[in-house]
Amino acid sequence: MKVLIVGSGGREHAIAWSVAKSEKVDKIYCAPGNAGIAEYAACVDIAAMEFEKLAAFAKEENIDLTIVGMDDPLVGGIVDVFEREGLRIFGPRKNAAILEGSKAFSKDLMKKYNIPTAGYENFTDADAAMAYLEKAKFPIVLKADGLALGKGVLICNTLEEAKDGVRSIMMDKQFGTAGNCMVIEEFMTGREVSVLSFVDGKTVKTMTSAQDHKRAKDGDKGLNTGGMGTFSPSPFYTKEVEAFCEKHIFQPTVDAMRAEGREFKGIIFFGLMLTEDGPKVLEYNARFGDPEAQVVLPRMKTDIIDVVEACIDGTLDEVNLEFEDNAAVCVVLASDGYPVKYEKGYPIEGLEKFKDQDGYYCFHAGTKFQDGKIVTNGGRVLGITAKGADLKEARKNAYAATEWVQFANKYKRNDIGKAIDEA
Repeated sequence: MKVLIVGSGGREHAIAWSVAKSEKVDKIYCAPGNAGIAEYAACVDIAAMEFEKLAAFAKEENIDLTIVGMDDPLVGGIVDVFEREGLRIFGPRKNAAILEGSKAFSKDLMKKYNIPTAGYENFTDADAAMAYLEKAKFPIVLKADGLALGKGVLICNTLEEAKDGVRSIMMDKQFGTAGNCMVIEEFMTGREVSVLSFVDGKTVKTMTSAQDHKRAKDGDKGLNTGGMGTFSPSPFYTKEVEAFCEKHIFQPTVDAMRAEGREFKGIIFFGLMLTEDGPKVLEYNARFGDPEAQVVLPRMKTDIIDVVEACIDGTLDEVNLEFEDNAAVCVVLASDGYPVKYEKGYPIEGLEKFKDQDGYYCFHAGTKFQDGKIVTNGGRVLGITAKGADLKEARKNAYAATEWVQFANKYKRNDIGKAIDEA
């Protein structure tokens, strides 16, 4: 079998690693890929949003299966383009990927189908949003409606902060057209948990839980990023929480999308907040999380190809989805200054140390080849993942492994998974 993976980050590296383990796969391509993905796949110089070129390549190379890692192409309709060409592809169609593509849509869906979430209002007019804030309770959350690389969420503690946020999102267009519409949402408190799931349109099978760390600096301070590290499983995602979510969140979401004529096949990422009033949905994503994929996929025992094909064929109920009884922690090594301003092009040393280390992984997020060397090429550079018998051991192993790698402006958070010690 020939497989094409669309994307270029740490998530796609984790997918490529997982696909490479399958005995069903003979050849892997990745468009556009990165220096780490090149270990498993032939990297193709086609951008993720060049749908027609990607489809033409898939036909030319007789690709049997395409897996889309990124949100932009899914929301943009890559699955529809491939299906029109008779190509087999894993991911939601454009009309289903709106679950992530529009926060206003997803909030309205949850309200209509009584899926627990924070109270909210949607706004397309900045003046109306400002007027609403005058009577609001603080802190409050502002969300750009569209895709914003995980950065379009502002938590505002004062009226002045919130008004600045409206100006930034809706008037100054800090996140581009993603800010044409904005959600103002009540601030929820509690533990955050990420639950990724496979969906075939009617059946949903959840993966092991995880927890991301979005803020750039220790102690959850600094700006929101695409994710500075994660751990799996979450000790706060108990059997009781899982049972509640299956009944009131997971299956109802899949059923709601089908009822709306937007059958969802692919990955639904459930971002949850465990509040005093029970679990509530913070957000949906329509693909593997990044860096969540980097701790979830190394723990998955079931062949990823079997699961992906079952989702496409509508036979997910026949798959036994299994995970290892252990733990994993991922610490992101970033370029100092991320997510605002940072330098690129620094040589990376020490990558070879991961070659023969069982249970240790170095997933490339922002790297490229330059003059025969692997150099930094992004804000998030590497995801250093390690497994352990439990979370504390996995955390210790992951932080030890971050010292194996060096580059000039290396930066990391030092408290990924610290909540483990409080569980």
